[in-house]
Amino acid sequence: MGEQTMDDLYPSRREPTPSLLPRHDPVVHGRWAPGAPLSDEQTRFYDTNGYLVLENVFDPAEIALLQSGSMDLLANPAGLDRETIITERGSDEVRSIFAIHAQNELLGRLAADSRIAGVARFLLDDDVYIHQSRLNYKPGFDGKEFYWHSDFETWHVEDGMPRMRALSMSILLAENTANNGPLMVIPGSHRKYLTCVGETPENHYRSSLKKQEYGVPDREMLTALASDHGIVAPTGKAGTVVLFDCNTMHGSNGNITPFPRSNAFFVFNAKANSLVEPFGPKSRRPDFIADRAFTTVDIVKGPLVRRERAA
Repeated sequence: MGEQTMDDLYPSRREPTPSLLPRHDPVVHGRWAPGAPLSDEQTRFYDTNGYLVLENVFDPAEIALLQSGSMDLLANPAGLDRETIITERGSDEVRSIFAIHAQNELLGRLAADSRIAGVARFLLDDDVYIHQSRLNYKPGFDGKEFYWHSDFETWHVEDGMPRMRALSMSILLAENTANNGPLMVIPGSHRKYLTCVGETPENHYRSSLKKQEYGVPDREMLTALASDHGIVAPTGKAGTVVLFDCNTMHGSNGNITPFPRSNAFFVFNAKANSLVEPFGPKSRRPDFIADRAFTTVDIVKGPLVRRERAA
């Protein structure tokens, strides 16, 4: 494994106290023009707030197909790589299935859909690849919380993502309400980089996918960010897409309602921002968490349809 030679513009987990550092990268890398996959107003909202909600992206037939496919994976995981299946703390309930775009044909097609991948390519102004993908399940009554964090802080320190030129797309597969543990974001938090404290143990991913204990922001700093910017919980019906910048501070509450929620989650990274060696631990995380094939997404237009298997 080669030595890390690239300048670290976003050092974290090195100092005994946290700090807010300036962002050195734009949020919207592309320049808006008529014909862009987002309106000028949507583009400006995303640039200012670090997130955006797109409603009615997929029609009812496509939503039903995605829901059926995701439940099939949950009910019949035998064909999946067992390491990619993450369960809840203290139970066998599935929390996430990673690398879904590589393990399921329908979800691979979803990852390449122009309605999401085209938006990512526009905002990042480059060819894109899937840095990470997963199905997230938050079962009724028992779905656990996920603490506040900036994805970029983790991807930078633990994976070697050099710059803030990535974003996440969450495709809601069940209605997300204010009550069943939806995503929460701090609008505008993406404009500053909040460093974290604590040297990261090797193979931290084995525990962090269930509960993150390193790369966790300071409570005082979080309080200041939330006081300055507020907290928003983007909700919506199945078929809604929530996208957010890689540095937007976000988390989610537990779900103690009877109503489960689930979503397909894709992280798009610009090809020009491909991973180098981690800026923190010496060991790389597995490819199912941080892809290093850097395969360009071939963007596809058209509706999602069920492909019939040959006899």
